[in-house]
Amino acid sequence: MPLTALDPKTALVAIDLQKGIVGMQTTPPSADIVRAAAQLASGFRARNLPVVWVNVAGGAPGRTDTPRPSGARPADWADLVPELDVQPTDHRVTKLQLGAFEGTSLDQYLRRKGITQIVLVGISTSIGVESTARAAFDKGYNMVLVTDAMADRDPDMHRHSIEKVFPRLGERSTVEELLQALQKPSASA
Repeated sequence: MPLTALDPKTALVAIDLQKGIVGMQTTPPSADIVRAAAQLASGFRARNLPVVWVNVAGGAPGRTDTPRPSGARPADWADLVPELDVQPTDHRVTKLQLGAFEGTSLDQYLRRKGITQIVLVGISTSIGVESTARAAFDKGYNMVLVTDAMADRDPDMHRHSIEKVFPRLGERSTVEELLQALQKPSASA
């Protein structure tokens, strides 16, 4: 279903496009997601709309059935990949858990900017992106989930998030549809 509209106060929020995650095998390939995010960021900046880059630098405590990685991570593991062309005007958020809202300043930043809608992209669809989307929905933001700008290590989980979860949290869209919507006069700050 095509995107209905972009709110005048919309922000792009990109999840975990960092060196330690982008290098993983994903579906679709993470390089495609990085290119898409960079393209969208350029379009948002051209309209003076906020661009937010979220990285993860830790993990929430607690036991899980899935073993967590052991050992030290490389020093640049949490660094955003250079292909994103992060600009000084972009906002950066570092999270220590799956979603980008809990324990960070993201909600405060967006509310101070008057943001009513979030365009969400990133890796991994079923974890960082979905956790952030669920929290944003609970906080009352209108959501646009750019399905061709998301990837996951598990193709079945990726498909489940896109087909089953995201329609309940917001509107699904594509990079092309978003770039066209950014050209319309209503998509301005």
